[in-house]
Amino acid sequence: MFFLFTNCEDKQTKKKTTKEDLTKSDTLQTIKNDSEKPDRRYPKLDSKNAMFFFQEYDKKHKENKVRITTDFGNIDILLFNETKYHRSNFIFLTKQKYFDGTQFYRVIDNYIIQGGNSDDVKTARKRSKIGKYLLPPDTKRGFTHERGVISMPSSEIDNPHKLASPYEFFIVCQKGGAHFLDGDYTIFGRVISGMDVVDEIAAVETEDGDWPLRNIYIRKVEIID
Repeated sequence: MFFLFTNCEDKQTKKKTTKEDLTKSDTLQTIKNDSEKPDRRYPKLDSKNAMFFFQEYDKKHKENKVRITTDFGNIDILLFNETKYHRSNFIFLTKQKYFDGTQFYRVIDNYIIQGGNSDDVKTARKRSKIGKYLLPPDTKRGFTHERGVISMPSSEIDNPHKLASPYEFFIVCQKGGAHFLDGDYTIFGRVISGMDVVDEIAAVETEDGDWPLRNIYIRKVEIID
């Protein structure tokens, strides 16, 4: 980019663009472009490579506690090692900062709060960069949909086997649990702190489609252990 500077004494005099100026400009543009690219230490995920990727990812990334930060407060989650693909998926997406800026977009009082999506185009771009894939259900680990568990909803698109939508999750807040969900959705963690925050979010006013009238942003998700 060439910048023109006007001299106070001579309005027609222009500063020459030096080789050093061009080098600086090119460097800044490269930094900008690189910051918009996905982390390609990892492949773009799809239905063919996702399971192998998370199998290998699980061997090196053993973190199992995350904190979800919202305007209502923090929710701390323990992720279960028994559901390793789903735990690894959540850790991977957390490290990619996918969840930052998404929303709890579906909330039902005394039932669930569901998050990980948004109507913001940035969220769609993040998904496109990471890849399009689903995870198989893992429902025979002895976990049930008790109050406070975190589970993974299935994709609604052409999905007779209820494969899990990896970018989204829901937290059960129903008193006594929501056991009619058992066997259909993969439980991969539980809330260890912040159920009062979950209940407060679940109680907000919503429109007919259970979308909150006030946007409930997930400001960030970070690993705490």
